[in-house]
Amino acid sequence: MNIFIYGLNYSVKREDLINLFSPYGEVVSARIIIDRETHRSRGYGFVDMKNEEDGKAAIAALNGSNYKERVINVAIANERPVKKNA
Repeated sequence: MNIFIYGLNYSVKREDLINLFSPYGEVVSARIIIDRETHRSRGYGFVDMKNEEDGKAAIAALNGSNYKERVINVAIANERPVKKNA
């Protein structure tokens, strides 16, 4: 299950997301989105959890919680649109 997290403190790293979500189940991957020009965090990221039930439990527990002095929002990520060749 792919999970979208926004409102993150700009100091949050990939390992922080793994540690935050691990108590709820197995984390397959985590990534912080970086601005291409400044090379700094954009304040959001994604976590992929192996089990959908664990992902839903993590969303329920973490959405609206305070993490590293910021209130974070956690939701199911939208599917990426498929690019069509023109």
